[in-house]
Amino acid sequence: MSDRTKTCELTVEDLRAALKELHEFVDVTEEDLKTIFDLAQKHAQERKNPKFAVKRTMTMEVVTVKKEADIRAAADLLTKHRISGMPVVDDEDRVVGVISEADILAVTGIKRDHGFKDILRHLLGEPVPKVVKDGHQVSDLMSSPPITTGPDSDIREVAAILDEKRIKRLPVVNDEGKLLGVISRADIIRILGHDAMPRNPKSSARKTA
Repeated sequence: MSDRTKTCELTVEDLRAALKELHEFVDVTEEDLKTIFDLAQKHAQERKNPKFAVKRTMTMEVVTVKKEADIRAAADLLTKHRISGMPVVDDEDRVVGVISEADILAVTGIKRDHGFKDILRHLLGEPVPKVVKDGHQVSDLMSSPPITTGPDSDIREVAAILDEKRIKRLPVVNDEGKLLGVISRADIIRILGHDAMPRNPKSSARKTA
């Protein structure tokens, strides 16, 4: 490998010196050169750490619930499918919110260290606190507006959001806000654990209350 092809780390000072040396031949300002430098660094970083799009690892089999559904139906879905949260969708499959164990737990009067099966038994069997009324709908308790991501987003950006917001998953939506899938911590760990190799998405079938 020749010296001209060896990789080296450039600095703004290096570019400034090069510009000064070639100033009479190159019609470019120092500011332009800095912009080129920043863009070159960005492309080099992306080449070194390639982007892994959400769509390569998201789960397409999504359990959803309608905002008009009774809260007990939502609790039953969470327990049945052993998940801690799910997207709330409208009739056009647009994500309008997210309902989670924590949302339901916050109004049941049960301490957060209880298992969710205990919460479900409380909702279905034991006396229900007045705040959780018969006919209470998902829309009354869901978190809205929802935090979502797109299919082309980098999983590292999603991981940062999950960590910052202390949540386990994000709905993946298209430009119209319609549900495409869900990306979770487990999905991210799975793709990183397989050397970032793509996997076949699960079936697109959905279960909606």
